[in-house]
Amino acid sequence: MPYKKLRIEVANRVGYILLGAGSRFNKLSITTIRELKRAFTQLEEEESAHAVVLSGYPGESFAAGADIGQMVHFSPGDAFHFAELGQSLFDQIESSSKPVICALNGIAMGGGCDLAMSCDIRIATEGLRIGHSGAKLGIITGFCGTHKLPRIVGKNFAREIFMTSEPYSSADALRMGLVDKVYTTDDFWPQVVLLAEQIATHPQAALAAAKRLINAAEDTDLRSGCLLEREMATHINSLQPSHH
Repeated sequence: MPYKKLRIEVANRVGYILLGAGSRFNKLSITTIRELKRAFTQLEEEESAHAVVLSGYPGESFAAGADIGQMVHFSPGDAFHFAELGQSLFDQIESSSKPVICALNGIAMGGGCDLAMSCDIRIATEGLRIGHSGAKLGIITGFCGTHKLPRIVGKNFAREIFMTSEPYSSADALRMGLVDKVYTTDDFWPQVVLLAEQIATHPQAALAAAKRLINAAEDTDLRSGCLLEREMATHINSLQPSHH
């Protein structure tokens, strides 16, 4: 079944999910979220893809948040199911065995910011505008942003982002730790590809184990985490050919 809101490419061991609905702004409609779930499932099963890049490149926006046009007609039941759908996508990305690089090529507001936070590494173009405008619109995210943002940038920055409801620049996002690297418009995509291809050369089992352990670290006490790492290391390291 063809995709309407995105396209998939695989090159040099990297799978690319490129959002592009034909308009300037990629909205996270119900259809888009369902297609993203299908795309991540497809690339999880794609043996030739060792890493995944999610982007709206070469368009103007990454994802401009939920489709407000849809949301204004939601009943409480609709709102619950929409939040559930979004959270299931982000859980799928975080649970993926493959590293997921978010290439923020433009606007990433609201649900777009939440989508970015579910990825492992965030690379931004200097034209990035990122934030959570829900308070201004009288709504709040149902995609776990209020819990994930403080874990990435700390509570003080998270409060500022949610309460001002303003878009932040790439420099602000870098300062807060919301993105990992910022590149000029010309350098952005080549650097994204370079990083993704570098990561994709590493053995998949080690990448998957590192991702799983790091994601578990926030919810695990240190002693339990160290035991979990020991178990994982025993398993992963025994898979390597001996170097006698």
